[in-house]
Amino acid sequence: QVQLVESGGGLVQPGGSLRLSCAASELIFSLYSMDWYRQAPGKQRELVARLFAGGSTNYADSVKGRFTISRANAKTVYLQMNSLKSEDTAVYYCHVFLRSTHYWGQGTQVTVSS
Repeated sequence: QVQLVESGGGLVQPGGSLRLSCAASELIFSLYSMDWYRQAPGKQRELVARLFAGGSTNYADSVKGRFTISRANAKTVYLQMNSLKSEDTAVYYCHVFLRSTHYWGQGTQVTVSS
C-alpha cells in the first residue's frame, strides 16, 4: 500500500502564492507519473497537473502559466501555485496509478479569498 500525504494548503488572498507538497511512502515518483487533482464544492474532481516519470508535464488550461508541478526527489512532488484566483479554491489531491491501483492522498484545502 502506497500512502500519499499532501500538505501546504491554507488561506491566501487573490494574487498570492502557495506551494503544495505530496509525500509518498515509497520511492515512486521517479518511476510513475503523478497527478494533482482538485475538487471544488459541488463540482467534479478535475485534473490540474501531471508530471510524467520522464519529467514532462501537462496542465489544465485554467492553470497554465500560473501553476508548476515539479519533483523534489523520488518521494516528494510539489505544486507551486502563483497568481491564485478565487476559482482555484478547492481541495487538492495528489494521485498516482501503479500496480493497477489508484492511490489518493487525503487532500489539502486551498482557499483563495480576500
